[in-house]
Amino acid sequence: MKISARNQLKGTVVDVVKGATTSHVRVDIGGGAIVTASITNESVADLKIVKGLKVTTVVKSSDVMIAIED
Repeated sequence: MKISARNQLKGTVVDVVKGATTSHVRVDIGGGAIVTASITNESVADLKIVKGLKVTTVVKSSDVMIAIED
């Protein structure tokens, strides 16, 4: 995977809280730090995001996104 965003933090999903249209995905990036991404429920399903999944958080400006390896 290649992406232009420089702020990439690898971690493990510790929680997925689904709302009506969006989910809050909490990612443990180590050292006691948790990053939370707000993404669509469709993206959670498409990426098969579940607790324990190894992911990369991508921080760009005011957004936090989630990336997985194919």
